[in-house]
Amino acid sequence: PLDFSITKGVFSMLVIALLMVLLFRSLGKSYSKNGGLATGAGRFFEPIVLFVRDEIAIPNIGERHYKKYMSHLLTVFFFIWFLNMLGLTPLGVNVTGNIAVTFGLAITTFIITNLTGTKDYWLHIFDPLGGSMKWYSKIFLYIILIPIEILGIFIKLFSLLIRLYANIQAGHIVIMSLIGLMFIFKSWIGSSLSFGLAFAISLIEVLVALLQAYIFTMLSAIFIGQIYHPEH
Repeated sequence: PLDFSITKGVFSMLVIALLMVLLFRSLGKSYSKNGGLATGAGRFFEPIVLFVRDEIAIPNIGERHYKKYMSHLLTVFFFIWFLNMLGLTPLGVNVTGNIAVTFGLAITTFIITNLTGTKDYWLHIFDPLGGSMKWYSKIFLYIILIPIEILGIFIKLFSLLIRLYANIQAGHIVIMSLIGLMFIFKSWIGSSLSFGLAFAISLIEVLVALLQAYIFTMLSAIFIGQIYHPEH
């Protein structure tokens, strides 16, 4: 009764996953063989890896805790970036424009964030006012504050999945709309203008593909960094 056949979206994700395994496995081997120096394609990807570490992970998570989350942040960054670039090819595979895919990516950050949350993180949610007031003075405030804090956990999940989905889908809708104008104008002037605009937007989408991967990774790092609250 259930159809588990592989769609082109699933196939694309499997291909990108295999590509990432081969690419970064070779990058890791080049480090070990050349005394910590990258070779080949690794010379291009090494600065990007260092950027994710130095500009995203460390500032938002902290030098004490960032290392155990680097594998997740690097995975989502390159996975989203490569999938976005694949969506700009003539193959027509708009994987990150599928809300189910962005939900799957967002749920990984959601699970990691809440499973590794410290006791102070959960104390901040269920005791946001701390011990500065008596419990009978806080009970009426907590009726409002605690549901808001719990709702905030799921709002973070929603913001991650909808931001990536909406931005990628909107870009593709704009491009397809401009291409569709060629069939409406049916003239060499109108069609040429439509093609020129579509081509310009496609070039911008190359930047957007990288930008959306950066934003998703940045937000993931921010949400993970929020679990390390100072003690009340």
